Amino acid sequence: MVLVANHGEKDSGKDGTVVDFRGNPADKTKTGGWLAAGLILGTELSERICVMGISMNMVTYLIGYLHLSSAKSANIVTNFMGTLNLLGLLGGFLADAKLGRYLTVILSGTTTAVGVGLLTLATTLPSMRPPTCSDFRKQHHECIEASGKQLALLYAALYTIALGGGGIKSNVSGFGSDQFDTADPKEEKAMIFFFNRFYFGISLGSLFAVVVLVYVQDNVGRGWGYGISAGTMMIAVATLLAGTPLYRYKKPQGSPLTVIWRVLFLAWKKRSLPYPAHPSFLNGYQDAKAPRTHKFKYLDKAAILDDNSAINGDQNNPWIVSTVTQVEEVKMVIKLIPIWATCILFWTIYSQMNTFTVEQATFMNRKVGSFVIPSGSFSAFLIITILLFTSLNEKFFVPLGRRITHNAQGLTSLQRIGIGLIFSIVAMVAAAIIEKYRRETAVKQHTPISAFWLVPQFFLVGAGEAFAYVGQLEFFIREAPDRMKSMSTGFFLCTLSMGYFVSSLLVSIVDKVTKKSWLRSNLNKGRLNNFYWLLVVLGGLNFLLFLVFSRRHQYKTQQNTTPDDGGEKDFMSAHDVINGEIEEKTNIDGKKGARVG
Repeated sequence: MVLVANHGEKDSGKDGTVVDFRGNPADKTKTGGWLAAGLILGTELSERICVMGISMNMVTYLIGYLHLSSAKSANIVTNFMGTLNLLGLLGGFLADAKLGRYLTVILSGTTTAVGVGLLTLATTLPSMRPPTCSDFRKQHHECIEASGKQLALLYAALYTIALGGGGIKSNVSGFGSDQFDTADPKEEKAMIFFFNRFYFGISLGSLFAVVVLVYVQDNVGRGWGYGISAGTMMIAVATLLAGTPLYRYKKPQGSPLTVIWRVLFLAWKKRSLPYPAHPSFLNGYQDAKAPRTHKFKYLDKAAILDDNSAINGDQNNPWIVSTVTQVEEVKMVIKLIPIWATCILFWTIYSQMNTFTVEQATFMNRKVGSFVIPSGSFSAFLIITILLFTSLNEKFFVPLGRRITHNAQGLTSLQRIGIGLIFSIVAMVAAAIIEKYRRETAVKQHTPISAFWLVPQFFLVGAGEAFAYVGQLEFFIREAPDRMKSMSTGFFLCTLSMGYFVSSLLVSIVDKVTKKSWLRSNLNKGRLNNFYWLLVVLGGLNFLLFLVFSRRHQYKTQQNTTPDDGGEKDFMSAHDVINGEIEEKTNIDGKKGARVG
């Protein structure tokens, strides 16, 4: 048997051919489909259980047991989540360049299990916590904070989990989508709902984490809660291994970052060369796998083959000249950057659900009868909303969108992102109003209001995530070059990463500028609502930028040119674009020549 990791030793599959676990061309009747995709996505479900069980309740542990300040605790959580998603780029790079998605997911899952095991030790060993603190001392801020040595194991555990989680996140969705043949109309139709069902499934894992695991952590013990998470991940890795014969594999085709770097370097190096009289003189023009586009024309110079190089036969030397295909791939990546940048602030707003919103719940009435709901468990309303809207998306929003737009997909990926951004802004408006009411009631009437007042902001952010996450994931996978699928997923995860880092930066800046008057451990003495209003303003400005960039974006599948068009643009409307990916190829060809309206 030939292991998947060694597929690069054989010739088959190097050009993107789909193979089975023995390295032979995959038999579609025995491999792929929803069964294989389901086994793969089980790993992401387990990763979500681990990460959500940590992120949604870690801030209460840091404040309540390690006696850290509110701002510092929030930054530890957001920096952890930011690093986890940033490492998605590393996981995507390794998969695309060398290991392949299958082996990367296996290794990442194992790493995550080890990290959660370390976290179990960090939260159960008494030596890893400072002395307990009475309520009186807490009110007067006299508790002893955890020392650097006590935090060392906690940090080691969190960033081991981040390393493994990044590798899983950047490859699971791509590996799952590999199980469907987009050239087969039947399997192409199954792909329409793949990302939606993918997110629905992992949201179930999130719901389990915030309802069951958070309760176990608060009422049974942190060790038990994190131990269950570690066991879940080990089971997921074993299940993934068991399904090895069922998967379809695409072999790594070399480092996409190397291709990007070479094109940029050669374009700069040849910046003084004149453009050829006709694009057909560019290297690899006739054999290009992607049509040449006029946008970012300066990059075309990387594909200019000068006379000396032509005489020496250097047209196949990638460090001397690039091909039109490679140049167009880099153009595709560059076109993603404006949308990428405007998606960041959504996740900055979302990160507040992991930190300050959970902290708000600790200052509110969480009783239902005699039962006290853990603060972190209120995040269940976020997950329930995501499940609701992902279900409605398939049954209601897509059919409605089809009738309105006459687009087979219903809503394009950019439209989904835009809707998500709007929901996030409205969520912060609601959060600011509710926090002001909560604080005034607590200070003036000395009465904590019900924590269920937090439901509107959870609901609105959850609705936004249901649209934004699916839209972004679909956008970055579909719009990136085919051989950069894992790296493009990592690129998408960087928006989450940057969102968390921007949150940490904003918290630090606001804490310094306001001299710790807005964000205090005792929220009743702070002005958290002002911080929420700041996010409303930033969100509104960001949305205006998104509208500008999204109107200018032209989808990959609609960039059609003819060999003799001189390189001029020939695009379809961006709002009709995804239709071309879902309809028959004859429909795509029939629409060539349409221009942006």
